Amino acid sequence: MTVDPRSLRPSATFPPHILAEIHRAADQGLYEIRGFGAKRKLPTFDDLVFLGASVSRYPLEGYREKCATDVWLGTRFAKKPIHLKIPITIAGMSFGALGANAKEAIGRACTEMGTSSTTGDGGMTEEERRSSKTLVYQVLPSRYGLNPDDLRRCDAIEVVIGQGAKPGGGGMLLGMKITERVAKMRALPVGIDQRSACRHPDWTGPDDLTIKIQELREITNWEKPIYVKVGGARPYYDTALAVKSGADVVVVDGMQGGTAATQDVFIEHVGIPTLPAVRLAVEALQELDMHRKVQLIVSGGIRSGADAGKAIAMGADAVAIGSATMVALGCNKPVHIEDYHKLGTEPGMCHHCHTGRCPVGVTTQDPELQKRLSPEQGARWLRNYLSVMVLELQTVARACGKSHVHNLEPDDLVALTVEAAAMAGIPLAGTSWIPGRGGY
Repeated sequence: MTVDPRSLRPSATFPPHILAEIHRAADQGLYEIRGFGAKRKLPTFDDLVFLGASVSRYPLEGYREKCATDVWLGTRFAKKPIHLKIPITIAGMSFGALGANAKEAIGRACTEMGTSSTTGDGGMTEEERRSSKTLVYQVLPSRYGLNPDDLRRCDAIEVVIGQGAKPGGGGMLLGMKITERVAKMRALPVGIDQRSACRHPDWTGPDDLTIKIQELREITNWEKPIYVKVGGARPYYDTALAVKSGADVVVVDGMQGGTAATQDVFIEHVGIPTLPAVRLAVEALQELDMHRKVQLIVSGGIRSGADAGKAIAMGADAVAIGSATMVALGCNKPVHIEDYHKLGTEPGMCHHCHTGRCPVGVTTQDPELQKRLSPEQGARWLRNYLSVMVLELQTVARACGKSHVHNLEPDDLVALTVEAAAMAGIPLAGTSWIPGRGGY
């Protein structure tokens, strides 16, 4: 029988990837766990463009006129705020999720670029502390690896309440990645799945958070800046409450943020995109008259200097990159193809961080696989990538007539879609219209 090609029309409700997932769920009876971030199409910073200078604005000459990029973080209460040369930081990724070579490479690159790295869940490794001039130490609900000595050894403390890929959910580290070293740092049995708590064990709300921040300040002699990180869910209220609780810095992570391992339903269906999360956090700071007094770091799908510049123009002080960092270290690179095939995937589509079988040696605890990423080579790749991001950021800032990247402002942006205009609070290109706010 000949099939009429006109009848071969896929369902919009049940496209092939949905059919495949239903078949998999029916066969296995388990939800899918994976790494990386959302794969659905979402509004991003690509939906905004800069308005370069012409007659009404005066551009700066890239080869002659300076465009500064430095940023101070933690100036509200900390005795020792941190001064970074660039407004691009590395987001928290744990030793356990990442191998020791990857963590050391990140520390080396950050030191060379004059920026900060972040520990992630599971504590501080000696490789990371030794290689990182400026290290942010995360305090998570799990409390894995947390101790007073390392709190005093770090340069800033980040209280993690939520993550963009899974706001309201706890972390995961599956048993195949829990080696003897990882297990010892986290006080866990070897080879057993670790599922972190979704909320902190010793406080339940903003009043308790105030007490926790006070405890952290006292144990570190008020020296360290205290960050509060929230996932993109209700960033207006979360930012306001973090400020009320005494945070020096607020970190807002949108749903494009990655993860080492969590339920696919979280990654694809929980949280809001980074674009509206930035706007809501900035509005909260402005409402409290704390914008620029409490610094804002934005993360979740930042990939380029243009992305960083748009976040800063919308009101961020700095950005943090996680997934892009891993890609710079070789994630999804078309090498060791046979190992991708063993995982049932291809370079460019791999999200198998949770398995511990990373073909390029980034998200693995396997000694042989880790050898595929040397700290020296990884540091060189990441340093080059960060350098390009900074050059791109300076290029667009100069084109808008700015001598410092923090002089970028919403007036330097327009939106290309109605959705992006509404979410970002930026006029639709060619109009003064922001959906929901009037204009033409």
